[in-house]
Amino acid sequence: MEYRCVQCGFRIKKLYVQYSPGNIRLMKCENCKAVADEYIECELMILLIDLILHKPKAYRHLLYNVLNQETGECKGLLWKSALGFLALDAYRCLLLEMAREGWDASMSFSSVTWTCVKILVDVFLGNFFLFYLLLLMTRISFTLPVGFSRHKDFTLAILVSSYFKLLLLAMMIWEFPSSVVFIIDLFVLSSNAMALKVITESTTEKCIGACFTAHAAKFFASHLLKWCFA
Repeated sequence: MEYRCVQCGFRIKKLYVQYSPGNIRLMKCENCKAVADEYIECELMILLIDLILHKPKAYRHLLYNVLNQETGECKGLLWKSALGFLALDAYRCLLLEMAREGWDASMSFSSVTWTCVKILVDVFLGNFFLFYLLLLMTRISFTLPVGFSRHKDFTLAILVSSYFKLLLLAMMIWEFPSSVVFIIDLFVLSSNAMALKVITESTTEKCIGACFTAHAAKFFASHLLKWCFA
């Protein structure tokens, strides 16, 4: 994958020229004549704020200019991101299960084991529907850029853009109502839609519709499993 100008998305071969350690010159985009990637010289906090604000240029920097698979620096990142994503999703399901049925030290070992089995099945089956539908819709309705792997790079983009799930960790420290979990889900959906918009260069409405459909399928699959296990 080539690098991209964060302003207009135009392909660029180099983001900067290094004259000596600590002495670099940022390259300008041939298309829009602006600095191709200003985030190279920015603090990480600036990037995080712009990601939270859903600025397309921040997502272009992250998805194209940082998570560039040809650099070799992100080897294994896909598997690490997948494990982190599934672990956070399992914790999300646990929070909802605790809010619905309660969780205390008096529960039997069999009840705890059965609850864990339900959570694992919910996580794996729900996310199977989520990623399968997203990949299917990108194959049918969207066009991915040349050099962008439909499976590996697209899956990594969705996993990384689900960073709002990290907010669930705050619920280990502070007590929040279970409704906060669904608010976090909405933030994850909107971030996935922005990532999809950046990598497909499609309309916002179309990307939101695709992500909403996939997340809705995951939601209904989860509730169907709960009905089957009841």
